[in-house]
Amino acid sequence: MRKLIIFLGLCVALNTPSRADEGMWLLNLLGQLNMGDMKDMGLQLEAGAIYSASHPSLKDAVGALDHGSCTAEIISPNGLILTNHHCGYGEIQSHSSLEHDYLTNGFWARSMEEELPNPGKTISFVVRMEDVTSRLNEQLDPGMSPDARDARITELSRQLIAEATRGTHYEGLVYPMYEGNSYFLVLLKTFRDVRLVGAPPSSIGKFGDETDNWVWPRHTGDFSLFRIYTGPDGQPADYSPDNIPYHPPYFLRVTREGVEKGDFTMVLGYPGVTDRYLTMAEIRERMQVNNRVRIEVGDRALAIMKQEMNADDRVRIQYSEKYAAYSNYLKFSKGENRSIEKLGILEKQKKSEEAFDAWVNSEPERQSRYGHVIEDIRNTIDKRASLAWPMACIEEIFFLYKPVEFIDFSSASFTLYLALNGDTEYAAGIDSIIASLREKAAIYFDDYQPPTDKRISAALLEYFAEHVNPVFQPSFMDDIRGRSADQVTEYLDRIFSRSIFTDRERFFRFLDHPKLSRYEHDAVFEMTRSLFQKYFEIDDLYRASSAGLEENRRQYMEALMKMMKDKTFYPDANSTLRLSYGRVSDYDPRDAVHYEFRTTLAGVMEKDEPGNPEFTVPEKLKKIYREKDYGEYAPGDTMAVCFITDNDITGGNSGSPVLNARGDLVGLAFDGNWEAMSSNIAFVPRLQKCICVDIRYVLFIIDRFAGSGWLL
Repeated sequence: MRKLIIFLGLCVALNTPSRADEGMWLLNLLGQLNMGDMKDMGLQLEAGAIYSASHPSLKDAVGALDHGSCTAEIISPNGLILTNHHCGYGEIQSHSSLEHDYLTNGFWARSMEEELPNPGKTISFVVRMEDVTSRLNEQLDPGMSPDARDARITELSRQLIAEATRGTHYEGLVYPMYEGNSYFLVLLKTFRDVRLVGAPPSSIGKFGDETDNWVWPRHTGDFSLFRIYTGPDGQPADYSPDNIPYHPPYFLRVTREGVEKGDFTMVLGYPGVTDRYLTMAEIRERMQVNNRVRIEVGDRALAIMKQEMNADDRVRIQYSEKYAAYSNYLKFSKGENRSIEKLGILEKQKKSEEAFDAWVNSEPERQSRYGHVIEDIRNTIDKRASLAWPMACIEEIFFLYKPVEFIDFSSASFTLYLALNGDTEYAAGIDSIIASLREKAAIYFDDYQPPTDKRISAALLEYFAEHVNPVFQPSFMDDIRGRSADQVTEYLDRIFSRSIFTDRERFFRFLDHPKLSRYEHDAVFEMTRSLFQKYFEIDDLYRASSAGLEENRRQYMEALMKMMKDKTFYPDANSTLRLSYGRVSDYDPRDAVHYEFRTTLAGVMEKDEPGNPEFTVPEKLKKIYREKDYGEYAPGDTMAVCFITDNDITGGNSGSPVLNARGDLVGLAFDGNWEAMSSNIAFVPRLQKCICVDIRYVLFIIDRFAGSGWLL
């Protein structure tokens, strides 16, 4: 009886409907899942105004930058798009030099002719989304093995994509949702000519920098402007001086009304990855392996990078984007571990799993189908434990943010090596491979300093030698293991002095006359080849030890939705277009501390600290503040800067439009808050906040500070 009472009590807690501000919802399902809640909260639009496959709607104005790294929105009939400063930071940096330091001074095109092209930058818009689960399921045999099921789904997905994109210039993708219990076909239209239009100086766009990152109260003008161009026919095209501004079917209305506490807000965007349905064993692995490696490696790499940047302005410009991206990623991992511990996420998950087990064991049929699931997941995590650490170390040091640059660049030329080695798949395209490598090399060497790479690499290779079992180290580590930092540096000195991958002139001379022998005698390439050989060896073992995990996770999700049948579930974020809704609100982060929902320009001045690059306020902004020269953007002489809402966001939502009840643009989402850094794993209603730059501050900076009112 006691077990039954505990089970019923936990089920009541677990079946409590999600708060309205939790969830990243699929737009094509809003009509059947969310419109009632949204209307009750104040929404004045119908579902068809947000998403429609047959007529212009909000979805047509919200795009994924670079296939989902950030979000941007169209705000004019001539293809002008708005996103965060940190989302455009790579382009701002790539156009910067000692002579034209746009990072420090900002950039503002004075006409369309001055807008700067960015090869490789893209923005994609959803054409339509369709639930294709039933079309897949009717061709799947329930008795299939997991591998056979996956292979069949891949085959059927290709067929669906081919059918949907035939005769169009659209891209198609089939996304698994709810851990593979549902599938959605998404058609995208991708534009390939995206030009930089404007960006404030970093003293505005990155004000507060690392110190304020993930922290409220915030005073950052985190925005930049780009423009989409098309071919003369209005269709996506590569960059050409003959291209014309894009004329979209829909663009967002910008309002200067501002927001007040309690106002309804929507955020539309492309959130990257959440893992809200992990088990306790998986959360613990994430903390103790992935995040721990990231923190230990990142602290070493960034400390050296910062020293190099502070010592040389050229290095500062070259490495600023790398540093900012890696630093953001590192601080998030630290915050996630801290929040998981502080908020008791593991203990909460333990109680959820106890309720799950009780529900499963209450009926023989459930016990037969789902009784093994959590235990199997736990056993899988234990089984792969000895492999998870070396995998995480290799991925963190060499692959993810690529702090060991010379190996990453060497790996980019593997296709040329294969072509020169007679591989039939690549040999026929050798000229295009070389042309592509020339483009990559030009970009790479523009932002590369061998002495900086050498220092960082020496520190991380030393870490790798000390923290990874030699059995899982590539063969080149035999020359490093057991050596001091100075000896590792001497080793790198020798290979850097001769390799084609550490010197611009040597590499381009090689591309002029590429020979297989040059690869075979290059120490860097041999290091890279041995690294990949070892990585694939470990990966094979890791995959084998993880066999069945995806199927167990699919069954776990299936069971949760049956168990909590009165709850409306949303799928984990996966870079598909989503909507979250909530309200502008204050919060109390800890005892005796209250945070208001809005910050103002007065707070910028309070933080001013001349000589500290994180908090140096531009003199022109100080003058405007003293004179209260805010124009039409600050009624009452108070210039709003940022505000917070309780919308549910994550990485990829950066740059997302924050819309009011009428669908008007009131701000841009750009960050989460430190007290709820576990949000990718567990939403925390009392603490979760979405930090936004007020659109009025954006307009004010463009007009009154930058003098670029022509854009408005």
